[in-house]
Amino acid sequence: MSNLVEVAVPDIGDFDAVEVIEVLVSVGDTVEVEQALLTLESDKASMEIPSSAAGVVEEILVKVGDSVAEGTVVVRLKEVEGSEEAGKTVVEKRDEVVEKRDEVVEKNVQATSVNIHVPDIGDFDSVEVIEVNVAVGDVVEQEQSLITLESDKASMEIPSTAAGTVTDIKVSIGDQVSEGDLIVVLSAQSDSAAPVAKEVKVESSSASNVTSPAKAAPVTSTVSSSVTSKPTGHIHASPAVRKFARELGVDLSTVTKATGPKGRLLKEDIAHHVKQILSGASSAVSTGTGIPPIPAVDFSKFGEIEEKPLSKIKRLTGTNLSRAWLNVPMVTHHELADITDMEAFRKSLKPEAEKRGVKVTFLAFIMKALVAALKEFPQFNASLSPDGQGLIYKKYYHIGIAVATPNGLVVPVFNDVDKTSIFDLAEQMGVISKKARDGKLSPKDMQGACMTISSLGGIGGTAFTPIVNAPEVAILGATRAQMQPVWDGKEFVPRLMLPLDMTYDHRVIDGADAAAFMVALSGYLNDIRRVLL
Repeated sequence: MSNLVEVAVPDIGDFDAVEVIEVLVSVGDTVEVEQALLTLESDKASMEIPSSAAGVVEEILVKVGDSVAEGTVVVRLKEVEGSEEAGKTVVEKRDEVVEKRDEVVEKNVQATSVNIHVPDIGDFDSVEVIEVNVAVGDVVEQEQSLITLESDKASMEIPSTAAGTVTDIKVSIGDQVSEGDLIVVLSAQSDSAAPVAKEVKVESSSASNVTSPAKAAPVTSTVSSSVTSKPTGHIHASPAVRKFARELGVDLSTVTKATGPKGRLLKEDIAHHVKQILSGASSAVSTGTGIPPIPAVDFSKFGEIEEKPLSKIKRLTGTNLSRAWLNVPMVTHHELADITDMEAFRKSLKPEAEKRGVKVTFLAFIMKALVAALKEFPQFNASLSPDGQGLIYKKYYHIGIAVATPNGLVVPVFNDVDKTSIFDLAEQMGVISKKARDGKLSPKDMQGACMTISSLGGIGGTAFTPIVNAPEVAILGATRAQMQPVWDGKEFVPRLMLPLDMTYDHRVIDGADAAAFMVALSGYLNDIRRVLL
């Protein structure tokens, strides 16, 4: 005779009305004890609900999108024939879970496992690990550096979010990591006992009702305390889906279509992705640009050589510049700005600047003048939409400044330049320039620029053609100012002239707009007081 057993949601902590995001079984399926039946997702984590008995699925009482709480009956199972054997299964399961619970409590009194994940690192993804700063057995303090990452813009150290002893290191040099990835496991002392699972009833018509402590989550998660600013990462997928992807060798970050609730990846999405790859239809597969490569040359046959690798920043900067060069139709406009009066005003500020402990350079004035020109010509303070059909106008004024470092070129960003004084800009430039040279810039320090300035004034030159830092639509270059004779209508007079070069995206800006923009910018530099108008 077959008996029906009701499987209910076990103790899930303080959560109530948790959403069902995935049903993992169907009517007629044969399930084992502890087999996952469905997946729930709260605002903090996802969890699988295991079966507390073995049998055949007779009825599923919930569906995707429903909200459930502890004690909610989710599935009815038909047990195998033999009431005595069925009752024995439940009793044995109860004893097994009680034993595991006691074991967990004992372990949790001694030590708590703390998972350290990669925190928010901005928009960067798949950043290379270039250094592992700890070893298994090391005792680390909170905020102590664990690993060092290097992106195409800068290197960054990942600090520990807790103190403890390193028990496991999940990454090695050369690995690629992203926000939310597990990097280190610590063992931290704790005197708090693990939460004791509450009792739920497994009812059987042929045997006495037996109370069984239900397993709320895998034992490992009971003793694990995840410490991170964003523990789950940016890819929304249940543990079952992640396992399915691992079995097929699929990197979840390459799956572009998610059809589940709230943009969640389902098994069907993984299967569809694999079919696309097998059919050769996946756009993720790089096919190259079609441009013939430069042939390799063995220079050693001409004489002695020495080969040194480029820094990663230079390698990736080269890739980004090549992408911009191939995608953006660029034109460069050249202009001369009379900065004689501006330079006199800058020098007059020297005593006050010294009192403040800062050095005011003409670059701060160029930044203020550039913002005034961006306000007058808003199409320069914009970016082309991804489909190329529209412009995204920005209502903020953040300026990037290209800085040469021993490892390559980086572009820190100065926010809200329109609201920042000349002295404050000078102070920020001193601090950020040092951070750039020391390789201490964070990803957030190099994001959000509306337009970039590349200044060679401290080196020399008369003109150059900077490459647009897409998705910006223009970049301003400046070289060394020189005294030149300028005809004032009656005679030649000496004036300090600053060469300016602006490269622009011709899809967005035409030549007439570029010329008008540069005339306006030169006017603001000629009489810096006009910036206040």
